[in-house]
Amino acid sequence: MNHDNQNTIATESTSVDPLSIHQRAIAIDMHVDTAQRLLDEDVDIQQQLGDGHFDAVRAKAGSLDAQFFSIWVEPQLFGGGGTRAMKRADDQIAAVRALAEQHPETWLLATSAADIRRAASEGKIAALLGLEGGYAIDDRLENVQRYYDLGVRYMSPAWSVSTSWAGSSGDDVGATRGLNEFGKNVVSEMNRLGMMIDVSHVSDLTFWDIVNNSTAPVIATHSACRAIADVPRNLTDDMIRALAKTGGVVNVIFYPEHLEPGWSQKKKQVDAEIATMVQEASAAEPGDAVHKKMARDRVRQREYTRRLPPVKVSRIVDHIDHIVKLVGVDHVGIGSDFDGVQITTADLATVAELPNLTKELLRRGYTEKDVDKILGGNMLRVMEATDFHR
Repeated sequence: MNHDNQNTIATESTSVDPLSIHQRAIAIDMHVDTAQRLLDEDVDIQQQLGDGHFDAVRAKAGSLDAQFFSIWVEPQLFGGGGTRAMKRADDQIAAVRALAEQHPETWLLATSAADIRRAASEGKIAALLGLEGGYAIDDRLENVQRYYDLGVRYMSPAWSVSTSWAGSSGDDVGATRGLNEFGKNVVSEMNRLGMMIDVSHVSDLTFWDIVNNSTAPVIATHSACRAIADVPRNLTDDMIRALAKTGGVVNVIFYPEHLEPGWSQKKKQVDAEIATMVQEASAAEPGDAVHKKMARDRVRQREYTRRLPPVKVSRIVDHIDHIVKLVGVDHVGIGSDFDGVQITTADLATVAELPNLTKELLRRGYTEKDVDKILGGNMLRVMEATDFHR
């Protein structure tokens, strides 16, 4: 939230205060999964919710200026293409658009960097759209434009399940699948339209095919560093360097499994211990497959919190540090994955605690200008470059 008209004395007296620095920056979170909650739980995110990680009240408390809502189609429940997959994406888009239509005092539907700047200057939250996984384009190139016209401004080719045209880091198929000819055409079409290409979740082969085929900056909306936490979802140092060469940004995720070395193995152990409990919760839930999944996740959330070691915001900044040392401060941002994970960091557990990230960055010697870039400035630059690229 910008306050450019402060006089020099005020700026000097507040510039060392982390909260003031945080509030002056334009903060952009590249990834939350709250759109599913709007549909499946009918939550009112105008109110402060008693659970989850995100709502308008807590976003305001955390001085968040712009939120990319993940439009995620779960292939196991809605198919990897076809009318059900498209409907699931369309329904989520409609739910996010309705926020801005019904609550224009809080939300501004945004599709550009200029819209984000306007929202920040008006004290509103910019609501933006990103497709997580290319399932809803249904293997048809014209659907890339269809979703662009609906307001979608980034897409990742695959989530944890590979598409026919791009490999995922989350399944066996992805290990040997890059972009096929159709996949390369999708990248070209996204470049043409000005839709950002997201490499979070794609296989290593697909990552390299995207970087080598895109003529616009490439982004990771919610990933971290494999050198610190060795999980397939994270980027290697070579990948981070290659992504930065495109002019892109790695937006660091807040999920402990992707942050903390060895946490993934501990989680697998806990998953084995609680498997019966999880299945019992699923069987006891009378609702549809979506609600059964929610019941399973509630058990995981409770048990992970009880059984797994807490991870702090300082670990998020370890990953930011690593990226900055590799490629400089112009190529890092944030992508929380709030409402898409069963557990978060202990002292950045919801969007309300976002100022704790700024506090830790400043403690480590980052300047106010650096913080501006990390919180949102770098992504504003990429959005402008992608838009201009058209």
